[in-house]
Amino acid sequence: MSRKLVLAFFLVSFTGLVSAALPAEVNGQPLPSLAPVLETVTPAVVNISTRTRVQVRTSPFANDPFFRRFFERPGRPRERIQQSLGSGVIVDAEAGFILTNNHVIDGADDIAVTLQNGQEFVAELIGSDRDTDLAVIRIDADELAELPLHDDGLRVGDFVVAVGNPFGLGQTVTSGIVSALGRSGLRGLEYQNFIQTDASINPGNSGGALIDLAGRLIGINTAIFTPSGGNVGIGFAIPASTAAYVMQQLVAFGEVRRGSLGVDVQDLSAELRDALALEGQGGVVITRLSEDSALGEAGVRLGDVIVEIDQRPIRNTQGLRNMEGLLGIDQSIDVVYVREGREQTVSVRIEEDLNARISGRRLDLRLEGVVLVRVPERSRVTGALIEEVQRNSDAWDAGLRAGDVIVAINREAVRSLSDLRSEFPISEARELALEIRRRGRAYLAVLD
Repeated sequence: MSRKLVLAFFLVSFTGLVSAALPAEVNGQPLPSLAPVLETVTPAVVNISTRTRVQVRTSPFANDPFFRRFFERPGRPRERIQQSLGSGVIVDAEAGFILTNNHVIDGADDIAVTLQNGQEFVAELIGSDRDTDLAVIRIDADELAELPLHDDGLRVGDFVVAVGNPFGLGQTVTSGIVSALGRSGLRGLEYQNFIQTDASINPGNSGGALIDLAGRLIGINTAIFTPSGGNVGIGFAIPASTAAYVMQQLVAFGEVRRGSLGVDVQDLSAELRDALALEGQGGVVITRLSEDSALGEAGVRLGDVIVEIDQRPIRNTQGLRNMEGLLGIDQSIDVVYVREGREQTVSVRIEEDLNARISGRRLDLRLEGVVLVRVPERSRVTGALIEEVQRNSDAWDAGLRAGDVIVAINREAVRSLSDLRSEFPISEARELALEIRRRGRAYLAVLD
């Protein structure tokens, strides 16, 4: 036996002896332990595994539906199975609702949920939201444990515990503190207001629970900052307040319906701040304003600087986007803005701007899984931009992809998203013939 092996054996053995010798109490007081809390929490945290059928690309045109029939041959498989693992939290035992991350289940053909006791269930996707990276799935099971969302006075320095399924090892618990609140700036997400924690979060923890020492669900573990792929003590969780709002929308509508203030804004540079004679560090300046929007009708103008919404300060463009995306439709709020050095306040009602963004399902069931948005102003193509297409939907099978621009429908020109909306409803007996532009080329996609 080598000296290295002997030393390793000694260290493991010594550690075991020390652990076994720890007293149950000191000076009559029991040692602190998270075990009693975790006994009630961990049954509500589940493992999620997904299977996705991925087409194998055999030619530059193999994934293009317009060329596919020339390259596919009967009897020859053109797909492989891709598997992934993640976590989830049962937040409503009676309904069987489980919260997880969108990226855990995105594009999956099959979703399986494994409980702590080893029971496995096939899950149904209720709805997902790519912009906040949240999703709700459902299982049909009895006597489930649950962990309702809790949002009440979380502070930097509070102790927290992360529960999940890192690296597919099985349920694992780590602990740490809240390192920061209101974090943003991560790539790939539209709305960001993260809890930052140093509790170890690793691949597979996504969708798992972040709890406080009372065993209350305060966040959904989502992402890590890492230069190496492993945990370095910077993890992020979606706050319970955000998760609760998104879940309510997904359960009610299968999507998140967001309001709009009808403005585009930009951050204030030092030069702009001086030119506008602004004090302090916060605020965003309005660069585009829809006259028929809530703010436009309230008298707000181009060049005004928004400094506060709903009694919360606006420090930058991301802050306004977060606020706008997570405020409920038809909710009345106060907006504070600065014009010529004077603060003014207006009360407005948050409205849904369907001419800026709309899900295809609200236009026609054949467009289920499609999200349509306004074409950017500087684009040389007019029409309606496809922002997202769900895999395995009719639209996906017809060949529509994110980034396509719909320029005509049933031979009628489409100049904008509102123009497209005006074409619906279309009789179910008629097919949808969509002319699209993709990287400068024209294609036709037909949905029956």
